[in-house]
Amino acid sequence: MSFCEEKPGKSMKKALIHLNIGFVVGILSVLLIYLVASQRSAVTTCAVATTVAQLITDKQLIKEILVKLVSACTISPIADKQLNQGSGESSEKGKVVYNTKGYYSETCEVDGDVRINSTALTVSLVPTSWSEHREWRIRPYSRKTMPDVKMVTVTQLQDKAAAPACTVTYSVPAVLFALGGLTGNFWHDFTDVLVPLFIASRRYAGEVQFLITNMRPWYPVAYKTILQGLSKYDVVDLDDDAHVRCFPHVTVGIHQHRDLGIIPEWSPGGRLATPDFTRFVREVYALPRDAPASLVREPGRRPRLLLIHRGHSRRFMNRQEILRAAEAAGFEAVAMDLRRDVTVDEQARVVNSFDVLLGVHGAGLTNLLFLPPGAVLIQVVPYGKMDVIATLEFGEPAKEMGLRYLDYSVTAEESTLLEMLGSEHPAIKHPGAIHRSGWDKMTEFYLDKQSVRINIARFTATLTQAFDYLRQQ
Repeated sequence: MSFCEEKPGKSMKKALIHLNIGFVVGILSVLLIYLVASQRSAVTTCAVATTVAQLITDKQLIKEILVKLVSACTISPIADKQLNQGSGESSEKGKVVYNTKGYYSETCEVDGDVRINSTALTVSLVPTSWSEHREWRIRPYSRKTMPDVKMVTVTQLQDKAAAPACTVTYSVPAVLFALGGLTGNFWHDFTDVLVPLFIASRRYAGEVQFLITNMRPWYPVAYKTILQGLSKYDVVDLDDDAHVRCFPHVTVGIHQHRDLGIIPEWSPGGRLATPDFTRFVREVYALPRDAPASLVREPGRRPRLLLIHRGHSRRFMNRQEILRAAEAAGFEAVAMDLRRDVTVDEQARVVNSFDVLLGVHGAGLTNLLFLPPGAVLIQVVPYGKMDVIATLEFGEPAKEMGLRYLDYSVTAEESTLLEMLGSEHPAIKHPGAIHRSGWDKMTEFYLDKQSVRINIARFTATLTQAFDYLRQQ
């Protein structure tokens, strides 16, 4: 992350510059030698630079030295927290803070007199006095590489005369974000938009205005319950808006921490974690269950298992056999197609009534968000070295959400690819080579063309383990 603020003026006395810089460089040299000897990280170096700068009385010089030192450091969550108070917000009015923390996203926190021209898709910070003109162009979608997402121009104006006149003025802050990108896939709807939006807006307790570019009209309908849980105000479609809207603070862009998850150190004030999001989801959808069936209190009860049936790739070819095996293991087993309909409200309540969710790796497993904590997720991992992807996208999030997680890795003999391609095909013999050839090839074989026929004898052990987890509740 870097601080986006005015450059130091040129009127500073040269003698003072040389004296202070010499003083700082001398101290830093000693400290850096100590740090290298102690094998400390670049994060500590940044923190030391901040501490040493406090010894200098000239504020402009502090800015200059900090900017140069911080730009030479590798910023980590710890360094960002120290330099920016852990919140992503500026500590004074009239500042733009540009954040590139993490791999996926870029955001700007604009604080002060902020004016948004919807037609031009510009966010302008109006200075209280003359200021150097500065400009940033970012995509307000959580994956900054998406080419179909419109760019937003964030500008620090030189003076008030260049500011567009307000036509609508707000007393609450705003979050400006984009849809488009990969939205429309249930997993991406949450990973790319809803979890990052929760991170950006939860601190405002509903007193925040959402501004959307690249609008998908179905999106606010499908996720109306969640959006209304985060903001008391109707969303504004900037694609169909001619106003200049003025705010005291605007967050441009939303920040994806990791798949379906939150890194507390990166959240505003370090106050949010992944369980906070699932708790919020249960609250806004009024989901009745916050714990799975207890076989200790109700020893005769049969816990409920939901098998996600897919209508295209990655299907269970022997679904009925799997359901019978689940029944034999002690479950009440049901198969459903959980493709998102107009809204997810009813779907959320249905999933919440189950104790185990079973499915092949895919967007349908995003329904784990609606399970009660302590429930079990069983992810069937397709053939083709898909274990790492499966773990990152669902395994780790499930554990962070307080679920018990099990996976079952499909062998070549259980994959329809073997019959389709033959045992000598590279997709069967050399999955690693397919992965190295690129995402498209990997997707073609292991996600788009593959379905599975589970070995029931081998899978029974996984079902038994899931039942044992519930027996411990």
